[in-house]
Amino acid sequence: KGRNDMSYYIHSVPGRLRVKTPLIRGNEKMAEEVAGLLKTLRGIISVKTNTLTGSLVTSYDPTIINQKEIVGSLKGNGYFDESKAVTNDHYIQSAVSKVAHIVNKAFFGAFIGTAFDGSALSFLTILV
Repeated sequence: KGRNDMSYYIHSVPGRLRVKTPLIRGNEKMAEEVAGLLKTLRGIISVKTNTLTGSLVTSYDPTIINQKEIVGSLKGNGYFDESKAVTNDHYIQSAVSKVAHIVNKAFFGAFIGTAFDGSALSFLTILV
């Protein structure tokens, strides 16, 4: 995907939630609005925004509030579309898949290149 159609993204460990949303990317006013909403929730310790990446990092007290409640608040106010969300596991899996695809293409290209360097008989020998 290109930068303009960035997916929503969630990464969470207890007490810290990172959410990426295209709504705040390059939009300082929207970032302040979203951060303001989160800061009204009981249990939120801090909210840091990055409009360059479209990221919100929220520190919270997990004995008072949890990830589901925070994301629910973002969803309920139209700041997050969970159906388009990519979790950290999905993100890593996608990256590994892309690398594997590139390696396979390079390997296959080298194989074909070697096969065609010789004669047609060499090519058949490699295939067999």
